[in-house]
Amino acid sequence: MKRNSTGSMIKSTKITFNNLNTNKQQLLSSFLDEYQIVVSKFIDILWPLDKTPNKLPKEFTSQITSWLSARAVQAAGKQASGIVRGTKTKQKKRIFIYNKLVKQGHFKKARKLKKIIDNAKVTKPSIKSVQAELDSRFVRLDWNNSTSFDGWITLTSLGNKLKLLIPVNKTKHFNKLTSLGTVKPGIRLSKNTATFNFEITPPVKKETGIIVGLDIGVLNIYSLSTGLASVPNIHGHTLDSINKILARKQKGSKAFKRTEALRDNYINWAFNQLNLSNIKTIKIENIKNLRLGKKTSRYLSHFVYPRIFCKINDIATLQGVLVIKVNPTYTSQRCSCCGWTCKRNRKGKRFKCEVCKFMQDSDLNASVNISLDLPEITREERLLHKNKKGFYWNEVGKEPIVPFVLKDQSV
Repeated sequence: MKRNSTGSMIKSTKITFNNLNTNKQQLLSSFLDEYQIVVSKFIDILWPLDKTPNKLPKEFTSQITSWLSARAVQAAGKQASGIVRGTKTKQKKRIFIYNKLVKQGHFKKARKLKKIIDNAKVTKPSIKSVQAELDSRFVRLDWNNSTSFDGWITLTSLGNKLKLLIPVNKTKHFNKLTSLGTVKPGIRLSKNTATFNFEITPPVKKETGIIVGLDIGVLNIYSLSTGLASVPNIHGHTLDSINKILARKQKGSKAFKRTEALRDNYINWAFNQLNLSNIKTIKIENIKNLRLGKKTSRYLSHFVYPRIFCKINDIATLQGVLVIKVNPTYTSQRCSCCGWTCKRNRKGKRFKCEVCKFMQDSDLNASVNISLDLPEITREERLLHKNKKGFYWNEVGKEPIVPFVLKDQSV
């Protein structure tokens, strides 16, 4: 989900072309193949430039020979410009941060980032397939018709006097977004699908309800402080089992891509089961740079935390729920009953406090801790590694539930 300058959200949905006859399918494929060729030509032109323009002047478009219309060539040029700028921007950001770290004297972090910069090869993008981004100059949508289809997409100004009428049927997700916002003119077009964007005004944040903590886990994709946790889908899959399958597949293979789609579908399905009707705030771990500078197994490399955070934000925002990120330090090692925080408390999915003997699922225990207003653990305190010996970590002004244990610990 994206936000525009007005504060509205842009959310997309996809409709598959299930009713295209052979002739229309061939014409659509012909257009997209030529569009891809033009995009590739523009990338060849733009890649050597130090600065890539957003809107391409005539001196660039005049270099392209194609049967596409002038409008379609302009659209392909704009899309190619976005691809080139996007490819180069990430490396430029790294270099900017590196220079900033050097100026601030953070030489250790700068050296690590320099290795990443040196190893990251910024190569010219190779376009194997492209979804044409067509605006209202090319697209007309008709949802009011007397045919057996829900609507028609009319494509014009493509070139060679080509005009395509594509029948479509709405999906449940399309209808849901229609009830929440307004479909924007224009589509993203592939040989089999059309992607629509909706502009949605987010609801006012709730003023009533409870505050819950949400822990993201390896075995359970989420655990709420209320006791609710994710469950397997109807095929018995969890994020854990899907990632194990991914780890066995060859990266880039058809089987790998199918399993990636299964993982993404599971993430969407699992979070769509959440009932947020009585919740006003969700507190979630602010996980950053989880694998930075670490050797990661193939299994762990498939835990797509950014995608999970994005999904949580989507469903929460659409329901007026505030999402707050909190520092996850020691939340999985703290006893939610007495506050005793020690590395030895947690062993996998099992949490047992070595002081008060409180036992609970470790993800549920962590989610309860996330929901509380605990004092922040500073960087200096983390460097002391107090969690190895153990310490009490409680909300300001609150004593441990078992104060006599605290007394025994001081002896």
